[in-house]
Amino acid sequence: MKNSGKWFIIVEAALAFMIIIMAVMMVQEKNEENFRKVSVIVRNSDDNQWAAFKYGLKMAAEEQNIDLYIVNTGETLTAEEEISIINRELEHGTRAVIVQPAAGNDMQAMLKKIEKKVPVLLAERAASKEDGASQLPRIGPDDYAMGETLAEELLKDYNGNIAGKTLGIVTDSVLTDRKKGLEDGLKDTGVNISWCIAGPQSDMERLLMEQPKADFVAALDDVSLTASGECAAANNLHSALVYGIGNSMEAVYYLDTGAAECLIVPDDFSMGYQSLTEAAEKIRNRFYKMKNRTVSYTVLCAEELFSEKNQEILFTMSQ
Repeated sequence: MKNSGKWFIIVEAALAFMIIIMAVMMVQEKNEENFRKVSVIVRNSDDNQWAAFKYGLKMAAEEQNIDLYIVNTGETLTAEEEISIINRELEHGTRAVIVQPAAGNDMQAMLKKIEKKVPVLLAERAASKEDGASQLPRIGPDDYAMGETLAEELLKDYNGNIAGKTLGIVTDSVLTDRKKGLEDGLKDTGVNISWCIAGPQSDMERLLMEQPKADFVAALDDVSLTASGECAAANNLHSALVYGIGNSMEAVYYLDTGAAECLIVPDDFSMGYQSLTEAAEKIRNRFYKMKNRTVSYTVLCAEELFSEKNQEILFTMSQ
């Protein structure tokens, strides 16, 4: 009987020890899961314009053993809504945030407060409208250079002779550097910029059709480009020729079908890949200082759209 009692106590102790070990392992696993989590917040996250960006994020997340979470968002996203989403992600244990900052005068200050809790990395654009004023690391294209290149492509097609021609601009209101690059590139050419619109995505086509006739339309982002391409394809753009910046297969489609003359595509795959890699490094080493990085861009024209040199960027956009 005494031996039976001893064995019972030993078995009970062993079971209790195993339960404690399992509980510790579950807590460690949960902590490890949270330790790996990176949240990504961009406007209209399911839109095809983010295909290459998300592909880059996912490739880097696999390499870095990161738990990637891309927040589902709609066509409109205010600064207050974005901050609310970030705070919710913090409550759910995220260890770093990659964010496309929404428009708002205090957005940079609000994100700086978030940065005191977790690393914050900006994707595509800065949180401040003032050139060079961003206090947070940013990974994205050179917006001014892309606007300037768009002007160069237009001038190239007309041998620099566009004096007396009219131009309309359609853009996201926060992309001031792209607009400035375009305007500086067209300075002293004699072209007349007759109108500029920056409306919501849902209303973009109607706004375009209401504008007076222009010889050219410069669309400075993917939403603007696809809306302009749709209008041009339906003969609702008064025969204007569309030059634009875009990053979706819809944008490529309008170039391929002749609704757009030229397309400039930022390397969103690299933007996603480098953003996630930087965030992962910061999570592992809190003393690491995340870097500003500028990604490249590619000029696509219909004649060479499917050439070998463009295959890689078209592949990432189609993922």
